[in-house]
Amino acid sequence: MRIIPSIRSLVFAVVMLAMSAASFAQIGISINFAPPALPVYEQPPVPAEGYIWTPGYWAYSGDDYYWVPGTWVMAPEVGFLWTPGYWGWGNGGYAFNEGYWGPHVGFYGGINYGYGYGGEGYEGGRWENGRFAYNRSVNNVNVTNIHNTYNTTVINNNTTVNRVSYNGGEGGTSSRPRPQEEAAAHERHIAPVAVQTEHAQAARANPEQRASVNHGKPAIAATPKPGAFSDHAAVPAKEAGAPYKPAVDHAAAQPPAKTEAPRAENNVPRPENNAPRAENNVPRPSNPAHAQDIQPHARLAPPSTGNPKQDQKYQQQQDKLYAQQQQDHQKLQQKQEQDHQRLTQQNANQARTQQIEQKHQQQTQQMEQKHGQQQQKLQARIPQPPPEHRIAEVRH
Repeated sequence: MRIIPSIRSLVFAVVMLAMSAASFAQIGISINFAPPALPVYEQPPVPAEGYIWTPGYWAYSGDDYYWVPGTWVMAPEVGFLWTPGYWGWGNGGYAFNEGYWGPHVGFYGGINYGYGYGGEGYEGGRWENGRFAYNRSVNNVNVTNIHNTYNTTVINNNTTVNRVSYNGGEGGTSSRPRPQEEAAAHERHIAPVAVQTEHAQAARANPEQRASVNHGKPAIAATPKPGAFSDHAAVPAKEAGAPYKPAVDHAAAQPPAKTEAPRAENNVPRPENNAPRAENNVPRPSNPAHAQDIQPHARLAPPSTGNPKQDQKYQQQQDKLYAQQQQDHQKLQQKQEQDHQRLTQQNANQARTQQIEQKHQQQTQQMEQKHGQQQQKLQARIPQPPPEHRIAEVRH
């Protein structure tokens, strides 16, 4: 049986990636206890040219953190690099800032993820004449198969004593975005690609990846490719990054704080990451003021009409609608951010600022209503499965 979402019931996303995660991006949830330290693990070898390392991270679902293994991912475009996501403290909770692809590496909280991600920029490789060259000093590269390499020593690339996994708060990093990272945040970005989303979803579904089970030492810490959890090259963590401390409290489902830990990527798309799909009917703010205050609507439940061809057709329609809504959300968020920048540059008075804020709230609420209605219409077009199919599903 499917849950038909309504405009009022599809409210602010408080479930995870991710993702995107992201989300379903993790940006939409605030947790009142910090993620565990980054575990110690070895990097699997580069599977082929064009793959870029994306470090592992702690995601959140339900009432526990879980480890999303580091993995090699094919760059979505020539010249693009990965900016890892990170947890940051703000307004009484930890919120996740989603990672993204772009021409330059932006701010990722000063977190030392290792293997070229030392807290600032990326020293694991570079693009040269349309080919990605790997720095052998920080990557596990088989030079017999991959010849586009170089060797530049990186100080403290993966040997830091402090394996803290979050920015701000008690014990977190204190890094702030550098000018070049601020600039990178305003470039064109690409959300985590589909294989990254599926990779995070597989991690969420694996109980051994949960911190309460592995105590900060996940059974699968890194994989050679996204989703390759059973591959012979997948590696377990060698040890936890710090003694594991069970959470005393659980998640505080709150909107993300506007004063959260420094985010250079406030105007990047909030892609799906690894949160559950729309059958979870999570709340959204009733009066959102800005596009950045809300998450894109979660995906509808997978069609189950009993006819595989029909299911595929409806799934394609859902994917198309979701992509369009993501684009609408991103465009509005960028436009509103530009308005804020102009207000700052012009030293706008209170009356002008209030006028723009009212305009933003109206734009955001109109988009919310439009997207909710679109999802309702699409869901209404999907027929219920025949009774015998529903009975079979229940028995199964």
